[in-house]
Amino acid sequence: MTRSEIIEGLRDILLAADDRNVEALARCTEQSRLMADLGFSSVSMLYMVIAIEERFHIRFDDNVGAADFATLGDVVDYIEKKLP
Repeated sequence: MTRSEIIEGLRDILLAADDRNVEALARCTEQSRLMADLGFSSVSMLYMVIAIEERFHIRFDDNVGAADFATLGDVVDYIEKKLP
């Protein structure tokens, strides 16, 4: 799976997690900050983690938290590491 495919999947997840800022999500890049630029809350982040696990068939490590993901690129990096 390419980074572009991961980002497209993440956009779908992010829109489902928090559809208040559709415009920002539509133009988000790997440098977009999840909380500052996209307006995510800790609850939205939790939903995102659960949805990522289901969509990409991966499991987040127990010691990983929302603070580990400042940008969309951080999330993509993590998913790439966890994919088989």
